[in-house]
Amino acid sequence: MASSVRVFLSRLARRVWFRAALVSLAAVVFALATGLIETLLPWTPSVNLGQGAVDDLLHILASSMLAVTTFSLTAMVTAYSSATTTATPRATQLLVQDTTSQSVLSTFVGAFVFSLVGIIALSTGYYSDRGRTVLFLGTLVVIALIVVTLLRWIAHLAEFGRMSDVIDRVEKAATDAAAAFARRPTLGGAVLRGPSDGTAVHAASVGYVTHVDVAALQRIAEKHEITLDLESLPGRVADATTPLLRSSRPLGEDIEAAVRAAFTVDPHRTYEQDPRLGIIALAEIASRALSPSTNDPGTAIQVIGAVQRVLTTVLSREPDPEVEFDRVRVRPIAFEDLLEDAVRPLARDGRSMVEVQIRLQKCLSALAAVTPDHRELLRRSADDAWARAKRELVPEDAAALRAARRAAWGRRDRG
Repeated sequence: MASSVRVFLSRLARRVWFRAALVSLAAVVFALATGLIETLLPWTPSVNLGQGAVDDLLHILASSMLAVTTFSLTAMVTAYSSATTTATPRATQLLVQDTTSQSVLSTFVGAFVFSLVGIIALSTGYYSDRGRTVLFLGTLVVIALIVVTLLRWIAHLAEFGRMSDVIDRVEKAATDAAAAFARRPTLGGAVLRGPSDGTAVHAASVGYVTHVDVAALQRIAEKHEITLDLESLPGRVADATTPLLRSSRPLGEDIEAAVRAAFTVDPHRTYEQDPRLGIIALAEIASRALSPSTNDPGTAIQVIGAVQRVLTTVLSREPDPEVEFDRVRVRPIAFEDLLEDAVRPLARDGRSMVEVQIRLQKCLSALAAVTPDHRELLRRSADDAWARAKRELVPEDAAALRAARRAAWGRRDRG
């Protein structure tokens, strides 16, 4: 299966309506299949269900599930709005893709559809006495499933959309993307070291590259005996000035169309192949927490811890040396860009908060201990943060930050 097809199916499965549609379809099939199951039963029920017992249960189920579904949708929309206003709009897509809330909503909608189909089938005389018994037993199973789902939903709502929950979700998405990037920084292609001056291929529409099917590009390059240099990795804007890639020789229109088909270009960035988006989202959460209207250094310190774990993932994993796609050359994202995405907003917006600056110096020092290769780069980031902070802090706080900085980086620090 092509990489682009897998991405499409993966995104489809994370849609809220998709799971609800599948469960609703299963509910319809189950309610109607009861009329067929009754013909396979060799016994006649001896239990007297009472006049209209099944009808009453289904009517109660239909009305209550409609109310519960409406409440659940309201709670989910409230959580999305809260994450947008208190954290960052970039986190909303992660809340929308939450499997627990999708499963809960799908269960409630499926139970509502099941009860409606059951009521309609009963009113038309679709079921015999045996069929009504089977439907009654099925309704009891649905009620038990609803009770379990409600208890699970209540427990989930206690955390869903809260600041700590949003940070954890963004950190996980950033860590997954960072781990994939650290393992395959060139997406399996060869490393592009120098400038590329080949024939440019631009996207058909302006947007963000969210996925690149490198295997498809390799097949095109092998078939036409060309070399392709990727210019737009996931997260990059594709427009008239930034091509998708450059080819070693001019391409025909049909080949260019095939090349464009290997790129997924969307109006918004996604977390899947984009290691920078998760880090940017974490930094945005910290920036909003550090705004004068919010003044929440504790959240910023929590974000610094999350950033440290994500960057540690990048630094501590060895890249796979195997070149799987030798005709596709890729210039990997520089660690300096990831670091700048994470540190600059914290250094800028938290320059007047000594607690945040102390934690930032300790974070950068700990990252430098992970990899000596990037120690000077991390040290320059720490110097920049210190230069910003000492102009804003009162002498007492500046002295405390200087002491913490010397403890983190060594006594020979001259800051």
